[in-house]
Amino acid sequence: MREHPLLQGMNAQQAAAISAEPGPVLVLAGPGSGKTAVLTRRIAWLIREQGVPHHRIMAVTFTNKAAGEMRSRVEGLLGDRLRGLQLGTFHATCARFLRQEAELLGYRRDYVIYDSDDQRALVTRVVKSIGIDPKRFNPRAILAKISSAKTEMILPEHFTADDYFGEIVKQVYVAYQEALRDANAMDFDDLLLNMVTLLRENEALRMRYQNRFECVLVDEFQDTNSVQYELVSHFAAPQNKVFVVGDEDQAIYAFRGADYRNVRRFQESYQNAAVYLLEQNYRSSQNILDVARAVIDLNRNRKPKALHTDRGPGEPASVFEAYDERYEAEAVLERIQQLRAQAALDYKDFAIMYRTNAQSRALEQAFITAAAPYMLIGGVGFYKRREVKDMLAYLRLVHNPDDRVSFERVINVPARGIGAKSLADFFAWTARESLPIGDALNRAQFDDRCPLRAAAKRKFANFAEMLSSWQDLAKVGELLPMFDRITAQTRYYLHLDEISKLPEEAAQRADNVQELRGLLGYAMELEQPLHEFLVEQALVADVDSLKDEANAVTLMTLHAAKGLEFPVVFITGLEAGVLPHARAFEEPGGIEEERRLFYVGVTRAQHKLIMSYAFRRALYGGAGGPAAPSEFLSEIPPHLLEGSPTTLATLRRTQSFESQTRWQVPAPPPSRWQRAAKPEAAPPGNAELRKKIARYTGAAKFEVNQRVRHPQFGTGRVIGVDRAGVVVSVLFDAGGLKKVLADAEGFEAEGA
Repeated sequence: MREHPLLQGMNAQQAAAISAEPGPVLVLAGPGSGKTAVLTRRIAWLIREQGVPHHRIMAVTFTNKAAGEMRSRVEGLLGDRLRGLQLGTFHATCARFLRQEAELLGYRRDYVIYDSDDQRALVTRVVKSIGIDPKRFNPRAILAKISSAKTEMILPEHFTADDYFGEIVKQVYVAYQEALRDANAMDFDDLLLNMVTLLRENEALRMRYQNRFECVLVDEFQDTNSVQYELVSHFAAPQNKVFVVGDEDQAIYAFRGADYRNVRRFQESYQNAAVYLLEQNYRSSQNILDVARAVIDLNRNRKPKALHTDRGPGEPASVFEAYDERYEAEAVLERIQQLRAQAALDYKDFAIMYRTNAQSRALEQAFITAAAPYMLIGGVGFYKRREVKDMLAYLRLVHNPDDRVSFERVINVPARGIGAKSLADFFAWTARESLPIGDALNRAQFDDRCPLRAAAKRKFANFAEMLSSWQDLAKVGELLPMFDRITAQTRYYLHLDEISKLPEEAAQRADNVQELRGLLGYAMELEQPLHEFLVEQALVADVDSLKDEANAVTLMTLHAAKGLEFPVVFITGLEAGVLPHARAFEEPGGIEEERRLFYVGVTRAQHKLIMSYAFRRALYGGAGGPAAPSEFLSEIPPHLLEGSPTTLATLRRTQSFESQTRWQVPAPPPSRWQRAAKPEAAPPGNAELRKKIARYTGAAKFEVNQRVRHPQFGTGRVIGVDRAGVVVSVLFDAGGLKKVLADAEGFEAEGA
């Protein structure tokens, strides 16, 4: 029997999921198991085999990059453009719907979307306006609480405070939402919360959307939060033809409110759901998969997956120890250069992953010194740069002149003589007469009743005249002429010269402005209105900007690595307190989340996995101290590594601490990379390293990895001892990471 074209090349489980009967379907897809192929072929199958019209399908994912790839693949399968199919991120999808429904919420359709910087600026202003000291109550912490409340669909009027800080959050939450509404703005969380609110409270609207979409498909379902789960439930009802793809083992965004338990919740909500398990991996060698499984299998509350591949066993993973983060970075770069020469690899074939952004500093320094190309994901991105944010603020003000955050950003940038006093008078006037900013600017330009001083009134009137001319061009779709007029009338390029320390910096800033101009030109070619362009720019993510053709080593946090793959992956900083992170020991389920994070990093590797840890590491400007290797390394069976756990244990007890801090010790056993005597192996150089440590005469009372007991903090494990043996760093079972004096009363080794 001839195989269906949409099922060609698919394994049995993939084919069964793609061709499943209408109804709720859960696909549990291991890493590299072809989930995107399944999801896109399912969309094509719905259209071609089940006769579902394009416009009656909704598909949602988490990045614009993933949405673009999905659309391209489906169009390739069908040989046709997807007319009317709703495919995008949760936020972009809701933003589009809210353009039509905003008035039901008391917004105008031309609302703007505030990014994280805009939100912080607004919360800071609100905090000050209601008499709260921002030095005492951090606006970032307040905003995080507000965001968490919105994720749990808690409106300001329903927010309950558990303590004094909660009372502060409640006050700010109420005022913050009022300020957003006054500016006709929504933040990212509002896009989802407002859509859920409409679907909950407006039955006619809910039925209209439910009748509009016959089938709903969701990618990365384990990353959904409470409000996203409810959105899916509303859109899919009542026919419940919902197809979700996820993997609890790759749930790494709990800090954003994501809840991997939604996978189990789905099975409880749709008890008749068909479940398909994708275990065949098409990305990695079997040894890499076995390393990943060895660690993740220790997690509870998950569906076990027997990941397997036809790619063969491959090379064992390798691990090496470095003295500190600088030596580690240099060793990583040296191995990259060696592998490039030996295996004919390009720079773009390598990725270096780490737990926190701060770890990139030493790596960047090594690459800069060696003049080796690298690309940093998650650093100061294009859309975070000062000049780009300035120009986007101008564009947003053209679109919505009542956007206070954008107005405050550019009203005196470049400087036009409007000082703090004039701006305060302007806002006092608008507050007194309940004037939107746009109306106040018009009054300053045309109305003699404006109470501002003559000089200030003239400056605001000049700005209003320019803004009006920019709006006239935007209304007829002349986006490039509008952009050019903004930069010319404000003399923005001269402003870049003034704020830059060097001509090269000014030129780089100007290039960024030109890059934004190019994006605007492309939008104009597509006849895209300004508000749609601004929505796209507001919702772009760091990973979306990753250029596939760039020949550079990719540096990124493990959180940013989802959905990517590389021939060679380095995971650095495998130390207790770094990976797993020290905070994980203080949070319920924290260690399991860290294990999932490590699992995601390991499964990005196609052919070679190299891991490293440092004897001492300085982060966040600290001096650094001895560290123990991560417990994840000891969870990996010996045959999967170049060496054995016994060697790792020896490194921990001797080479990593004793041999580096004592002047007369027996020669340490050779490490596995010494024994292998490979050309790329980095020499340990212990004699040289010991020269960097000051001589001391005392004897340490405690050792790394020793179990200890404290009268206040309970039991724990030593992860570091300062060179004089005076201060001990302990990871307490219940109290987290603490520094304790070695001679503290009652502080002793367990069993003593």
